[in-house]
Amino acid sequence: MQKWEYATVPLLVHATKQILDNWGEDGWELVSVVPGPNPEQLVAYLKRPKG
Repeated sequence: MQKWEYATVPLLVHATKQILDNWGEDGWELVSVVPGPNPEQLVAYLKRPKG
């Protein structure tokens, strides 16, 4: 059975692509993006295979 690890990452609106590209290079897959604590920020939920 596949096991996963998860991360939550704050995203700045002006640097969203760069931040996600960096995490993607490390094998993380974007699951969802939700509003953050203020209008300038989003929060990304990511996952990758564990192990």
